[in-house]
Amino acid sequence: MRLNTLTPEERAAGWRLLFDGHSTVGWRGWQMDSMPSGWGVREGALTRVRPAADIITTEKFRNFELSLEWNVAPKGNSGIFYRASEDDDAIYWTAPEMQVLDDAGHPDGQSRLTAAGADYGLYPSPAGVVKPAGEWNQVRILVAGNHVEQWLNGVKVVEYELGSPDWEAKVKASKFATHPRYGRNAEGYIGLQEHEYRVAFRNIKIRVLP
Repeated sequence: MRLNTLTPEERAAGWRLLFDGHSTVGWRGWQMDSMPSGWGVREGALTRVRPAADIITTEKFRNFELSLEWNVAPKGNSGIFYRASEDDDAIYWTAPEMQVLDDAGHPDGQSRLTAAGADYGLYPSPAGVVKPAGEWNQVRILVAGNHVEQWLNGVKVVEYELGSPDWEAKVKASKFATHPRYGRNAEGYIGLQEHEYRVAFRNIKIRVLP
């Protein structure tokens, strides 16, 4: 498999790369103008190599299908944010997050609400889908209007409707209840979380939807 490339079929379907495999063009630090030095390119992957900051795309997206692979170190924790903004004191106060985690080695793996694949804190993911630390996991996130699907290794692990009564009730009962902008953005940045341990992302591609 050739990394960080598109097939002719993918190009024809409207896919494009968000990471070229050798530079950080198209990315910057959250609430920053440049890329934090703790992130770099290692073996064709966008990698958190030392303490840094969360990073986001330089472009905003509204409706899209996002595909990528992630690999986390033992005990590692990260996340993939979507429709993120920069108008609060942390990216997770506005953006839904698909959890990236070493389920076996991190305490968050003890709850399905915070385990790998979950919509963090709101919608749980099933057990037995994530691969162990050090292996590559494949993700697909579909966001179309209020409809959201999160896929992990070919399995749909989360599906929900932003703004639905069920979603509103879950937000009200969560730590996000005191942050009125959480999940309300019609468009926003794609974000990758910096969280203490090494994490790497590759084959990051997106297809904009109507």
